[in-house]
Amino acid sequence: MSGHSKWHNIQHRKGRQDAARGKIFTKVTKEIMLAAKAGGGDPTGNNRLKSAIEAAKAVNLPKDKIETAIKKGTGELAAEAIEEVMYEGYGPGGVAILIDAATDNKNRTVAEVRHILSKGGGSMGASGCVAWMFDKKGVLAFPKDEHSDEELLEIGLEAGAEDIVDDGETWQIQCAPEDFTAVREAFVSAGIEPAESEITMIPQNTVAVDKETGLKLLKLYDALDENEDVQNVYANFDLPDELLAEMQD
Repeated sequence: MSGHSKWHNIQHRKGRQDAARGKIFTKVTKEIMLAAKAGGGDPTGNNRLKSAIEAAKAVNLPKDKIETAIKKGTGELAAEAIEEVMYEGYGPGGVAILIDAATDNKNRTVAEVRHILSKGGGSMGASGCVAWMFDKKGVLAFPKDEHSDEELLEIGLEAGAEDIVDDGETWQIQCAPEDFTAVREAFVSAGIEPAESEITMIPQNTVAVDKETGLKLLKLYDALDENEDVQNVYANFDLPDELLAEMQD
C-alpha cells in the first residue's frame, strides 16, 4: 500500500481516513507547523508548507487557524515543541511499514506505536531497516476517464515530472519533491486540477498478500492511523483483487 494505491483511493472515497473532524484538523495543523518550522512561513519559497496549506484548505481548516499554525511553526507565537520522527517496522507477512509521526513526547509515542504494531501482528524495527525500500516523491492523481496518459505526460514532463503510473481508476504523475510545486502549477495553468496531490513515500517494490493477511494489514493500518501522533502510514503491500472488490461494495 503506497501513498496512492487502490486501497488509498477507496479509503479516501469512503471517508474512512481520519473520520473525526477534530483529528483531521490536528494532523493538518501539525504539518503546517512542522513545515513552517523547517522552511519558513512563506509558502512561495517553501514547497512543503504550500502543500500543507492546500491539504488544510481541502478539509476546510479555517483561515485563521492556518495563519496561527504558521506563526507557531516560525516561533512568532508560543507553541508546544513538536518533533518529527519516523518509525520503521514490519506488519503481518513481513510487509515493510513506515510511520511518520509528530509528537511532543517521543517516549509516549514510540511506546504506543510499538504496542499497536505488536498487537496487530507486526513489530518495531531498527532505524534504517525498511526506509531504504521507499522513495520520497511528489504524486499527482488524475481520473483516467477524464485524461489520457499522453495528455498528462506532455504537460508534466516539461515541468519536471519523472513518470506516469497506472493506478486503476487514476493516472499518477510522479516527480522529485523539489519539482512538486512546478509540476502541480503546470497542470493548474493548463486548466487541469489534480484530484489529489501530495509529497509522499512510494515503495520501490510491492508485496502481494492474500486476503487473510490483507485484512490483518488493513486493521493494523487503521489502528496506527487512529493514533493522535501518527501523521502518515506507508507500506509496501498490494491487496488481492477479491478484497478490493469487497471493499467497493
